[in-house]
Amino acid sequence: MGFGSYDESEQENQEYDADYDEDDGVSAEENAHDGDVEFEFTASNDELLDRLEDIKDNT
Repeated sequence: MGFGSYDESEQENQEYDADYDEDDGVSAEENAHDGDVEFEFTASNDELLDRLEDIKDNT
């Protein structure tokens, strides 16, 4: 059989390792964070809207 040829029998004879341990995954609660996040905006709404228009014009 040449390089790149497709043989359906090869597909049927493949073995898969489907034994998964529960310890193999990552716990979502492992890196949980219960802190607070605060933002301080120094620009006015008009300044932010002007900046948004500038961004839209450049794309």
